[in-house]
Amino acid sequence: MKYIDEFNDPDLARRLLDEIRSTATRPWALMEVCGGQTHSIIRHGIDQLLPEQVELIHGPGCPVCVTPLEVIDKALEIASRPGVIFCSFGDMLRVPGTDRDLFRVKGEGGDVRVVYSPLDALELARRHPDREVVFFAIGFETTAPANAMAVHQARRLGLTNFSLLVSHVRVPPAVEAIMTAPACRVQGFLAAGHVCSVMGMAEYPELAERFRVPMVVTGFEPLDILEGIRLAVRQLERGEHRVENAYPRAVREEGNPAAVRMIEEVFEVTDRNWRGIGPIPLSGWRLTDAFRSYDAEHRFDVTGIRTEEPAECRSGEVLQGLIKPTECEAFGTTCTPRNPLGATMVSSEGACAAYYLYRRMNAATPQAERAEREEMNPVA
Repeated sequence: MKYIDEFNDPDLARRLLDEIRSTATRPWALMEVCGGQTHSIIRHGIDQLLPEQVELIHGPGCPVCVTPLEVIDKALEIASRPGVIFCSFGDMLRVPGTDRDLFRVKGEGGDVRVVYSPLDALELARRHPDREVVFFAIGFETTAPANAMAVHQARRLGLTNFSLLVSHVRVPPAVEAIMTAPACRVQGFLAAGHVCSVMGMAEYPELAERFRVPMVVTGFEPLDILEGIRLAVRQLERGEHRVENAYPRAVREEGNPAAVRMIEEVFEVTDRNWRGIGPIPLSGWRLTDAFRSYDAEHRFDVTGIRTEEPAECRSGEVLQGLIKPTECEAFGTTCTPRNPLGATMVSSEGACAAYYLYRRMNAATPQAERAEREEMNPVA
């Protein structure tokens, strides 16, 4: 398959690994921002194939994982109400709220439905004018255009029974929060390619310059990630800190102007609370005044719900790159995909889920295992 098979070539992967080894002369710590990249890294053992000098730190780029507990509880409250059809992507259904999840609400009689697009929820609103249809609008910049389009279409069609529960977050403020944290060890970033395919790269040069870190826009296949690492390490060794595009087949400098215009028409920037991390200024979007009537949080009067994170879940430290999932005492014991304490264990982009799925159950990788993996096909 074009753009898949050629980016899984084991011979090219070995050549890239050899170049990374020959380039890295000092210890470097890179953060991959996106949870999709984390899963690819763990699935293919890329972190274990890298030379010891290069460490990968998992970042907060899992939108399900960073959706705050109080927003989950608001979703549960709305979904439990009679006359509501609550629509969501499937990976939100098992994310735990304070005392239950959306699957439990569905089992108790709530009309909770998995959809593949916010436009599917819009069609449900058109077909069921006597029901309130709510779509759980979460995600980074990648999913914002489709959610904005759904609200725009609802207004054009005159649908008054459709609304969004919005928990959108933005990557650049999260990068700033990571770099200004006292315990930050990040020296370079693999930036999320799908976010930049929408928003472009204009917000990143200032961050790279201010914090003196290279930022390489990176894709999701094994060779994408290895090329991103190679370019980031090369910059670090040279003392450079610029933005590079290692994903040109999908990302242009200007992004997708039509998508950005749609976002800016429907959403406005706001402060946002991140699960396990806390408030990050100007890190989210909310509906503008012109579209505020489609805001489910206000429509169902759940703005006052406030919650506290469970102390035993260390997902916030995982999301900030402060610990690996296996360093959490609950990982694989009291916290599993069947009984998760936090969203990082159930989301398809969560670091804890990746470690559990691909059987990374130990806190450290022995040198013998690293040496053995170097002889294996890194993209098998």
